[in-house]
Amino acid sequence: MNRTEVAVQPAATLDRRRPIVVLIAIVLGAGAVSQWWAGRHDEQLGHRMAMLAAPGDIRLLSSTTCAHCTAPRQWLQQHGVPFGQCFIETDAECAAQYKAARVSGTPVLLVAGQAQLGFNAQRVHDALSAKAARKLTPG
Repeated sequence: MNRTEVAVQPAATLDRRRPIVVLIAIVLGAGAVSQWWAGRHDEQLGHRMAMLAAPGDIRLLSSTTCAHCTAPRQWLQQHGVPFGQCFIETDAECAAQYKAARVSGTPVLLVAGQAQLGFNAQRVHDALSAKAARKLTPG
């Protein structure tokens, strides 16, 4: 091989890799934008929920052994949403509410008197919005 051939081969290799590098950059950029958008939506949802929720509107029924109960508690606290929490093993009223909800598993959120198994911030927001709309509707 002469020197010209050696210099050309790495450039040809780079040309073959360029579309892959561009594709990776696009995917990473789209992922970053998606995460930013989701975080922004989450923050706005939390703010709206904090404005809608009054003390007593949300009650988190938990179990002392529930690993999934930490996430809703932290989310609600992080966004300044007022809520109460109780444990079905140590609070008789809480256990009665849990039984009345007729669900299996925790966490259970009582939102405006309606039971929701598991935590979905949008679903909680929608229940609070419906409660607010009922207050505004005469009848």
